[in-house]
Amino acid sequence: MSQDKEFIIITGMSGAGKSETIKSLEDLGFFCVDNLPPALISKFAEMYLHSKGNIDQVALVVDVRGRDFFDSIFEELEILEELGVDYKILFLETDTQVLINRFKNTRRRHPLAPKGRISEAIALERGKLEEIRGKADKIIDTSNLSSKDLKKELENIFIKESKESKLTISILSFGFKYGVPLDADLMFDVRFLPNPHYVDSLRPLTGETKDVQEYVLKWPITKKFKKKLFDLIEFLLPNYIKEGKSHLTIAFGCTGGKHRSVTFAEKLYEELKGRYNILIEHRDSKK
Repeated sequence: MSQDKEFIIITGMSGAGKSETIKSLEDLGFFCVDNLPPALISKFAEMYLHSKGNIDQVALVVDVRGRDFFDSIFEELEILEELGVDYKILFLETDTQVLINRFKNTRRRHPLAPKGRISEAIALERGKLEEIRGKADKIIDTSNLSSKDLKKELENIFIKESKESKLTISILSFGFKYGVPLDADLMFDVRFLPNPHYVDSLRPLTGETKDVQEYVLKWPITKKFKKKLFDLIEFLLPNYIKEGKSHLTIAFGCTGGKHRSVTFAEKLYEELKGRYNILIEHRDSKK
């Protein structure tokens, strides 16, 4: 299959943002189909393969709205592999309480709970999706993402950059108190480093400022850790490229996601920019 062809299967929790995802991918030029019965995936793939270049990028939403038909998805994936379709699975995840609030706010019914409790339906859905989630190539946790943030995340994943390395690196800082990012490929805990939170003049600032960075980086343990960590990352990146990886998410976590994790994210960004396609996000620095 051509390197330019993309066949994306979007699935995940009801209320996690699949509709917003399909809109964003349409804006990026994908041919999109929402709520496709799983049994039709292979039929659609045959049309895709014989489109003679008219359809190069496809995104299909397949989820539990298909009810009992959803279970046939694994048979369809086997057929895709037999056809030589290099498909990718994008799974959208969201915390249970966030999902409950979304259904309450929109007053929409959960597809598995036409009359029952939303919480029970969500638990049932998680069970049904557990196996397909395990096959996902990319998981996006939308619990703390606005529609705008989700669109940006999708653009980061699917917009093709022109760098020779063909590797896009997302550098993410976060606070453990707000939950770990589910889509991180490499995650580093920097909570053992001296914390600027306990310095009155630094507490209101973030790791994007020179004062906080100088404080975090001045300690011998930080200097030793930074050298060992960055050497490890420099070793890993060429091997990920050799393996064919096109997107890598590196996450740094501290307690609140404001000082130490942000500092390390910024310093890694400075180290790698110009050599790779780099995206940086400070998820919790403003909380």
